[in-house]
Amino acid sequence: MVRTRAWRNGDAAERDFPVDRISDLVADADTFVWVDYTDPVHDDLVQVEQELGIHALAVEDAVEQGQRPKLDRYRDSLFLVVYDVGGLGEDGELVTHEVKAFVTEHALVTIHGADVDTAAMEHRLDANADVAEHGVPWLVWALLDAVVDHATETVEDIERRIDDLEDDLFERGNAREQQIQRRSFRLRKALGVLRRLVVPTRDSVASLLHGDAETISDGIRPYFRDVEDHLVSISDSVEQLRDAVSSVLDTNLNLASNRQNTVMKKVTSWAAIIAIPTAITGFFGQNVTFPGEGAWSGLYVSLALIVASSLVLYRVFKARDWL
Repeated sequence: MVRTRAWRNGDAAERDFPVDRISDLVADADTFVWVDYTDPVHDDLVQVEQELGIHALAVEDAVEQGQRPKLDRYRDSLFLVVYDVGGLGEDGELVTHEVKAFVTEHALVTIHGADVDTAAMEHRLDANADVAEHGVPWLVWALLDAVVDHATETVEDIERRIDDLEDDLFERGNAREQQIQRRSFRLRKALGVLRRLVVPTRDSVASLLHGDAETISDGIRPYFRDVEDHLVSISDSVEQLRDAVSSVLDTNLNLASNRQNTVMKKVTSWAAIIAIPTAITGFFGQNVTFPGEGAWSGLYVSLALIVASSLVLYRVFKARDWL
């Protein structure tokens, strides 16, 4: 599926026109277009290649999935790869969508899957129509700003989940400990995906903003600078949150170890108390003559020793907080 829109002198001109009209429209210096492809095949992009003179290598990259985030510069165009974040799924996995774009002087061509909703980008275009006179850079900014806002919302969601983990740390129970560990590993994995797929977009925006593509950033620098600031903030937050998750994992393991030590102290203390009756009854059961042998007095003495020794050990262990 393909959607098309055109602007002339900063005002909306046409929409849903055939792709084979793109070259005619961009021939006018005051006109720029946005072409949005959903799950295109190679032949669809070949048509755009012919209409806009896009480099063949960029077209090959556009049809291949799993591209790294990047900004490639060709003679007359740019090839941009970014990842739109859809938040955390029900299984705790981070949902990401690959978005690619061809950028020329008078056209932006976006390529994505059916799961990507361009409504956020269109909302920004409508809300900031007063800067449409900047042309294609305005379209590129709307795309990047929507991607960055989604990533920011995801980072904030992860931060809230880590706060919940910290609140649950001191809840007792093996099931709770295992649940915290699983949630922590999922969050750390999600942060790793953010660092690998979203944070590198900062370099692409910096390249646009600081001179790699002057024609893209001229006249709309404050908007790109705002996007760059958000990406820097995301990068810092991701690193801090990874440290926080690691701290939660370490604390959880330390608490489990402390509880295990407490259990071992109690088990050892009770074992020592139980050992006293065993030792005394073993002594009085030996096959030698001793005071009280075969008499009730011997039984009373052994029982008194058992009770007294056990009480002494119990008081000692209780005073040392072992029981």
